[in-house]
Amino acid sequence: MQVGRDHALRIAREDALTAYRDLDAYDVTCEMQGEGWKIDYTPKDQRARGGGPHYVISGDSGDIVSKRYEQ
Repeated sequence: MQVGRDHALRIAREDALTAYRDLDAYDVTCEMQGEGWKIDYTPKDQRARGGGPHYVISGDSGDIVSKRYEQ
């Protein structure tokens, strides 16, 4: 099964909402790197403290390979 960009974004968003509850304050970027999708949430307000969640989603299985929260 090949995981597309939209599916990877959905996987990351569902997980991120459990920790952040609201992602409206973040811009999201998503790019294929190697065999996985790198997804980064960065604050829209550059003066904000902390940061957003960061993910690597397997392009083959859709599993979360790694995640990091910055709050």
